[in-house]
Amino acid sequence: MMADAARPQVPHPLQRSVQARSLADRLPYLTLEARRIALTTLAGLHGRRRAGPGESFWQFRAFAQGEAAQRIDWRRSSRDDQLFVREREWEAAHTLWIWIDASPSMQFRSAAALAEKLDHAAILGLALADLLVRGGERVGLWGMGPPVSGGNVIDQLAMQWLAHHGLAEQEMPLDKPLSRHHEMVLVSDFLNPLPPWQQQIKRWGQQGGRGHLLRIIDPVEAAFPYRGQSELVSPDSDVRLEIGDAGTFRTLYRARMHDHDAGLEAACTSQNWSWLKHHTDRPLPSGLLALAGRIIRSASSMPANLSAEGF
Repeated sequence: MMADAARPQVPHPLQRSVQARSLADRLPYLTLEARRIALTTLAGLHGRRRAGPGESFWQFRAFAQGEAAQRIDWRRSSRDDQLFVREREWEAAHTLWIWIDASPSMQFRSAAALAEKLDHAAILGLALADLLVRGGERVGLWGMGPPVSGGNVIDQLAMQWLAHHGLAEQEMPLDKPLSRHHEMVLVSDFLNPLPPWQQQIKRWGQQGGRGHLLRIIDPVEAAFPYRGQSELVSPDSDVRLEIGDAGTFRTLYRARMHDHDAGLEAACTSQNWSWLKHHTDRPLPSGLLALAGRIIRSASSMPANLSAEGF
């Protein structure tokens, strides 16, 4: 969105292919920062541990590149020309999926923000994956490849994300079934229309999947601080909307954003999903800690339908 002299820079559609190609140049920074944020957060995080039936032997499966060598079952592997690992019951059933929104609206950044919304989303998503894999989870990027459970998870997932960047640029995640006992983390600004999100969350919830929404918000999107005669410009096209006096429009805008948030939160609550926000003028470690904490509480059968106004 844009207004008067404070107008932020939003890429023209013809520039987006150039920006998409530059993602490869940004990945070293994003992965390095994700690793730093994960290590910063690790000390304040209590991992989720499982015992009992979930630790019982389930099956042998093929060893995947990047997994720790100590997971190999050498006795089983000696009978074949392939390496196998002993998979536990819970491991066979559970995977946590992450979807990082890279659509055009995520490239927005105001002067008050620390970085673009896309940078915050990517760093938080990759750092979360690192924390969860350290805790014994299997984590994957939704629709972009198999989950990983060891090795350098940040680099592995970053390369998957780069290879499927066109898919990530879509405004909605792939509409495919979310298996029972699987978990979804959606990292987005959620600025596209509310009904598709409500329908998608309901479908996945009814399929038995659990989930968490992390809404990335630029501070000017929350406050709408503009003044004077202004216009809004779509980041997805050249569409412009003259809104007149920004101060007068602000009340309507904030009411609409409140209703949008309320709709997302209600959709999450109805399926026992969690919902929280991260503002891009605030530190990343606190956001990662809050999100990881929600996932841990969800796994411990604690209520997941709590809301966080922002961190």
